[in-house]
Amino acid sequence: MHTRRSFAASFLAGSAAMIASGTVSAKAKTTLPNSKSSLSGHPAVPTHYRTVDIDGLSVSYREAGAPGAPVVLMLHGWPSSSAMFRDLIRDLSTDYHVFAPDYPGFGNSDTPDRSHAPYTFDALGEIIGRFVDKVGIRQFALYATDFGGLVGYRVMLKSPNRLKALIAQNNPLFFAESPWFGPIVPYWKDGTDESRRKAGEHYLTLDVVRGLYVTGVRDTSLLDPEQWQSEYASLQRPGAGDASLDLLYDIRTNGPVLENAQDYLQARKPPTLVVSGKNDILFAGENQQRYREVVPNAEIHMLDTGHCALADNGEEIASWVHDFLGRAL
Repeated sequence: MHTRRSFAASFLAGSAAMIASGTVSAKAKTTLPNSKSSLSGHPAVPTHYRTVDIDGLSVSYREAGAPGAPVVLMLHGWPSSSAMFRDLIRDLSTDYHVFAPDYPGFGNSDTPDRSHAPYTFDALGEIIGRFVDKVGIRQFALYATDFGGLVGYRVMLKSPNRLKALIAQNNPLFFAESPWFGPIVPYWKDGTDESRRKAGEHYLTLDVVRGLYVTGVRDTSLLDPEQWQSEYASLQRPGAGDASLDLLYDIRTNGPVLENAQDYLQARKPPTLVVSGKNDILFAGENQQRYREVVPNAEIHMLDTGHCALADNGEEIASWVHDFLGRAL
C-alpha cells in the first residue's frame, strides 16, 4: 500500500466527422447532413480554434458549445494537446460549453525559451488559471488526464468554489510506482546535464510515445497511428523537447499538491467520475480505484485498455461522461 507521503512517481496524454458531398442536378435535389450527430442525438456543434494572450504568451484552445451552458474544462496529458479531445469535444458540445487549452510548449500554444519562461507545474497552473479568468469561466466540471490533473488541481485549489464536478481519465491523485519512470529517476536525483541528456534520449522518442498508446490495449488495430506520430513530431519542434524534459523533471515536486487535492476532495466530495484504462503502465487500475479513499461515492469504470483510453474507447467514455454530467450539473 502506498502512503500519501511515499515518493515513487507519477504520470506523466483523430478522427474527424465524415462529411458527405455530392452534386445537385437541375432535376433532382439531394439533402445532405451538415454535420455528424453527437451521442446526445443532436447535430454536432462546430469547434472553434482560438487563441488568447496571457501576459504576452499566445495560448491556443478549442471551444465549442453554447455560451451560458455548463462549462467543461478539458486538460490534456503528455505529450499531447487539446487534439486528444477532438471527438469528445464534439460529443459534449451539444449540451455543454467546452474549453480545451494547450499548455505552453504543447499543441499550438507558444513555446517560449526555457530561459525566459519556467516549465513547471506551478507555472502551468498559473497560466491555465489566468486562462479560465480571461475566457470568462466562473465554474466548471474538470476533465483531467495525466498532466491535466496536476495542472487542474492547482486551478481548483486556488479558486476552490469553481469546481462543480471532476472527471478523471487515467489521471493521478496518488503517487504510483511504475517502471515507466525508471529512466527519469537519475535526473530527479542529481539534476545534472548528463542525466538530462540520457532522459531525453529515452523519453523524446517515437517508441516511448507509441508505448503510451499501445501498452495494455487488447486490440491495437483500433488505434490510429497518426495520434502518436503527430505527438512525436510535436516533440521535435524547437524548444518543445526541452519543455517536456523540464516538466518530467518537475514531477518530483508534486507530492504536496496531490496531498492538498486529496484533502480538498475529501472535504468537499464533488461528484466524481473515474473512467480509466485498468492496464495503464503509469496508473494501473489499483491506483485509479484509490479515488474512493477520498470520495467514497466516486463512480468508477475501469476499461480493458491502457493509458490513452480515449484512443480506443472514446464512444464508451463519451456515453459515461454524458450520463454523469447530466446528473452532476
